[in-house]
Amino acid sequence: MRISAISYLNTAPLMWGFEHGLHPNFEISYTVPSQCAAELAAGTADIGIIPSAAYATIPNLAIIPGVAIASKEAVRSILLVSHKPLEEIRTVALDSSSLTSAALTRVLFDRFWGGRRTFVSSAPDLDAMLLTNDAALLIGDPALQVNRARYRTWDLAEEWIRFTGKPFVFAFWAVRQDAVKDRSLNLAAIFQQSRDQGLAAANLDQITKTWSAKLGLSGGDVREYLTRNIHFELDPDCIEGLQLFYRYAHEGGLLPRVPELRMVSSFAPSELGHVSL
Repeated sequence: MRISAISYLNTAPLMWGFEHGLHPNFEISYTVPSQCAAELAAGTADIGIIPSAAYATIPNLAIIPGVAIASKEAVRSILLVSHKPLEEIRTVALDSSSLTSAALTRVLFDRFWGGRRTFVSSAPDLDAMLLTNDAALLIGDPALQVNRARYRTWDLAEEWIRFTGKPFVFAFWAVRQDAVKDRSLNLAAIFQQSRDQGLAAANLDQITKTWSAKLGLSGGDVREYLTRNIHFELDPDCIEGLQLFYRYAHEGGLLPRVPELRMVSSFAPSELGHVSL
């Protein structure tokens, strides 16, 4: 099966088992979140770690349960950045790599930050984004590398939690239902095992060493990000936060529907479990 994964630090623990021979019968490619969704929609990938927002727009997907990229406090890698105070921001450049965080930015402005703004999609180049806009949304590794002492910044997960009291789910594994042909393939166990191995102490040490050099961050910053800021489990609280995001985004005209959460509970498409909204 073909896996489309995100090439950010926050997926490194999730991919550990696949990258170290634990599950050899998968073909892996790496890209940005928006492209993961595009590949799943086009059928060029069977499984993708897709932005939460994309699940509402792509038909015939099922969620692989138990694993997510979520946050129950400040996430650090999803930032609104500006030189201006929030009330003076009128135009916002949205990182073109993003789907969910772009929608979350709009939800926060519409519901909690004082009304609508003008939004444009832009490549994740902070200087260029702020040259023609009042603020910029950055996600993933570029956001982690922002010198926050130079700017006013708002952590979008922290803001969501402050207003709603719910965790925020940025992404999760989803599979095309027509790709699940092997009834013996326990996808939930495979993807949870890969994550658990990535979060094991010795392997987390190796991830920290590799990525701190790659991103120019201290080992302590990388480790804290992976063990505190990112929550890797799709638990009941995260499901509630996800449901609320879908409702707000749909009411704001950002998503075409509030999707039914269809979970892979077994491994034939006719035996998929459901979580109703």
